[in-house]
Amino acid sequence: MLIRYFAAARGAAGIAEETVAVPDGAAVADVAALLAARHPGLDRVLTRCSFLLDEVAVRDVSAPATGAMLDVLPPFAGG
Repeated sequence: MLIRYFAAARGAAGIAEETVAVPDGAAVADVAALLAARHPGLDRVLTRCSFLLDEVAVRDVSAPATGAMLDVLPPFAGG
């Protein structure tokens, strides 16, 4: 699965994107835990992030992580 990081998530991960192997039956929350284990410091950001799975908002992180791309979006500020 292609993981794309934005803003503070990109800073915490230290990369803009990566490809990770997602186990069959994994939920979005499982993928987030996998990412936190790979990138120290990302766990603090992930607790506040929203996720898009194949460009569709994920409302429930227990939803299956079936898709080709997961975007990790921290809260954005601005006006």
